[in-house]
Amino acid sequence: MRIGLEVHVALPTKSKLFCSCSADAQEPNTAICPICLGFPGSKPMLNEEALHSSLNIANALHCKINKNTYFLRKVYFYPDLPKSYQITQLDGCVGLGGYVQLEKKKVRIRRVQIEEDPAKIIREDDYCLLDFNRSGIPLNEIVTEPDIESEEELREFVNELRSILYYAGVDIDKEMKADLNISLGTERVEIKNVTGIKNLIDATRYESKRQSELLSHNQNIKKETRSYSAESMSTVSSREKETDEEYGFIYEPDLAVYNTDGIGVLKPQIVSDIAKGYAEKYAASKETLKELVMFDKESLRLLEYGVERSKIGTVISAISLLKRTGSTSMSNDNFGKMLEYMNKGMLLNEDTIKALEQNRKVEVEKGAVSSEEIDKAIKELISQRPDLVKEYKTNPKAFNFIVGIILKRYKVSPKYVSERLAEALR
Repeated sequence: MRIGLEVHVALPTKSKLFCSCSADAQEPNTAICPICLGFPGSKPMLNEEALHSSLNIANALHCKINKNTYFLRKVYFYPDLPKSYQITQLDGCVGLGGYVQLEKKKVRIRRVQIEEDPAKIIREDDYCLLDFNRSGIPLNEIVTEPDIESEEELREFVNELRSILYYAGVDIDKEMKADLNISLGTERVEIKNVTGIKNLIDATRYESKRQSELLSHNQNIKKETRSYSAESMSTVSSREKETDEEYGFIYEPDLAVYNTDGIGVLKPQIVSDIAKGYAEKYAASKETLKELVMFDKESLRLLEYGVERSKIGTVISAISLLKRTGSTSMSNDNFGKMLEYMNKGMLLNEDTIKALEQNRKVEVEKGAVSSEEIDKAIKELISQRPDLVKEYKTNPKAFNFIVGIILKRYKVSPKYVSERLAEALR
């Protein structure tokens, strides 16, 4: 099985790609103008913020940045394209020849390009509605080579790509769509506009099974475009797959050739590389570090600050605690103080973390408890209540009762108390 993707993500701009209409309007057809409605005589003007954002993405994907980038007209007829063509890119795209590094292989990126989103079609029983708020929204299209060979690699690729896009400034909570190209034989089948990793996996599973059955019966696989139904978790044929020649690409005469020399790009942050570097330097778990910061810039900031001031195990524990309490926006200074308390063996609960954030030192020191004090309390309880220990040996549920007694005295992590109690009862 060979899989290639064409991933479409909305670029983080306030206005559309070729006009000043808002990119965030809610009510249908309220952010529109002659340009995004495709009126005759209307002239597009490139949103430079979209170009800068797309260059950041291409750079983060290890692409070669084209010195000169330009636009084409992709001609096809559909209700969501009133001017009968989409402004997009091909050879003159912003980036070429990049890759995404997976655990065991690279997935090559053919190109990174900018294009406009068409209008949104709302299908009803016997009619369609069009919302042109979406028309002209700036998109980045990321086209891969057919290097993905399994569902596991597909899942890993999408997670890695989403993390790269997140750190490049893209709002990954917005809808990400992918055209899924799958080939088990000589012809590839395209499945259009699949959203979400679950749907991508389910569409891949169904389509690979469908093509396998055709091949097992010596039937040809038809080169076509199919659509995916999340309800039935199946694909259905929609039309024959178009070729580039059928799209009739022509140069867009209303837009200039844009020189990218001198346009600064952000330093890419690749979480897998960062986690690997810290894991090797500090003998920590790469997977734990990746999970901690993959989609969390604040946690990465705290990690980078903390490893210079404490053991990495303590830093990981502190960040994990902050994530559970929703406090990863804590300042570096207060995070440093938190590490100082933890280095002394102090256990911090949610209340003491809030006090720390608000610089209420007395309340922090009053509310914090040392690990030694917890161990002492557990030993005293075991010594004073042998009946509970005896019951625990025949009734494992008594374990939680003993934990509960400790938690009534100390507002600390139940998981920590359970671990220390299990150690004491061995």
